[in-house]
Amino acid sequence: MSDPSETPMRPASEVAAQVLTQEADALRLFAGAIPPDFDRVVADIARIPGRVIVSGIGKSGHIGRKIAATLASTGTPSYFVHASEASHGDLGMITEADICILISNSGETQELGDVVAHTRRFSIPLVAISSREDSTLMHAADYRLLLPPAPEACPMGLAPTTSTTLTLALGDALAVALMEARDFRAENFRTFHPGGKLGAQLSTVAQLMHGGDEVPLVSIDAPMEEALLEMTSKGFGTTGVVRNGVLAGLISDGDLRRNMARLMDSKAGEVATLDPVTVPPTMLAAQALALMNARKITTLFVVQEDGRPVGLVHLHDLLRAGVA
Repeated sequence: MSDPSETPMRPASEVAAQVLTQEADALRLFAGAIPPDFDRVVADIARIPGRVIVSGIGKSGHIGRKIAATLASTGTPSYFVHASEASHGDLGMITEADICILISNSGETQELGDVVAHTRRFSIPLVAISSREDSTLMHAADYRLLLPPAPEACPMGLAPTTSTTLTLALGDALAVALMEARDFRAENFRTFHPGGKLGAQLSTVAQLMHGGDEVPLVSIDAPMEEALLEMTSKGFGTTGVVRNGVLAGLISDGDLRRNMARLMDSKAGEVATLDPVTVPPTMLAAQALALMNARKITTLFVVQEDGRPVGLVHLHDLLRAGVA
């Protein structure tokens, strides 16, 4: 009999590839076998007046926390309740306006018993996520989200690996389906992510632009002396040119150089670049930055649907906000 200690070790990269392949295969299997109750769960969550309460223990608890956080950040009020703490007073966090999602791979987790009993007593909708269809939890639930039969990636088949990956992906699927059901948009997303780079990228042009008297504007018939004073006093190196209140063009440093020979004898409209690139106030700041980069410009006038200018956004404003 060979000595196990003499068995050659596989390269770690080979082990990683096997685990990832095995879990990817399980996800593909799951994608082709979405639980029949999934649509009903999404519809029920979308209509309830309360929150989604997620509970579990151990690795299932860790996954449950992430699912609750993802739901909350994508417009579905959600909260994680630890199964053990629920038995010591936290059941009060679960109300009749809520819906519960309980996670247990075996479906026999004893610590979930009090939460199950609480939902049955107060007719709170119960969603079970488990890999055992005939388990106690699945029998007690109103909705059953069954995980497909896929072996754990652990060499002994014991450590929660594939099963937790499947549960996590199922939570993502629920969150995204609910986003679509609620027509959840980028502007809604920013409400729950105001900080950091993501919050900056989800800012709108209206939130970062200069408005009111800060916007450099002159009439299309204004003499260039007036246009130069406007450009200098506002400090953006440009001025908008308006006709009947609508932005007709803009004057930049480049326009001044191109018309130097006859500059002071001209009207603003004769020097301006007509029909300039503009953006609406509702455009995302990240989109405005991409437009600036593509056109190699540093300022954009912000106009309403009728063409009336309401602001100006500068490249430096976007960089200071952390959009880049």
